Order: sequence, then C-alpha cells, then structure tokens
Amino acid sequence: MIQGIVALIAAVIVFMGWGVQAGVSALAGGAVLVLPNFVFAAYAFRFMGASKANQVYSSIKRGNGLKFLLTVVLFALIFKHFSVMMLPFFGVYMLVMLTQWLVLIFFNH
Repeated sequence: MIQGIVALIAAVIVFMGWGVQAGVSALAGGAVLVLPNFVFAAYAFRFMGASKANQVYSSIKRGNGLKFLLTVVLFALIFKHFSVMMLPFFGVYMLVMLTQWLVLIFFNH
C-alpha cells in the first residue's frame, strides 16, 4: 500500500513539474512495480501456519513466478503501445523499488 501511495505522490509531483506526458509516464512506471507486487502479496499471504507449510511454499513460488511474468508483460505492453518519457518512467520505478527496501528499515520492530 505504501508503494502505491509513493507512486501516486511522485506521479502528481512529476505531473505538476513537467506536464501531462511526464506524469502519465511516472504513473506507468509506478504501476509496473506496484501491480506485480500486489499479485505476489496476494499469493504469498494466502495460507498461514506451520500445518500448511507445503501450501505456503508453493503459493510463494507461484506468486514469485507470476510477479516476474507480469513485470515483463507490463514493460512490454507499455513500451509497445504508449509513448513514455524514460526519465520519469524509470525514476518513479526506481523510487518505488527503493521504497520497498526503506519500508523495512522504518517499520522494523
């Protein structure tokens, strides 16, 4: 959820600073990372508990594969069908990716 919020805020800032196409490109860059991570989280946390260890393992493995496949497909679709500005696109992509690592530092209890 925090990644989605960061992607939206960054896209709005880019939109206000550089215009519509840059804002849409930034939003697309955030979406390419947020959507596959959401799919992975949905699969990874489907099952819980030690009694369902095999189901947890296979669900995480399936979620990771789908995350990778969805990331590749989203990159391909966006580059094929849309005219994106590379700097805002990859800038927000990297910012959202950095967010998933920094969240671990801030919410480590």
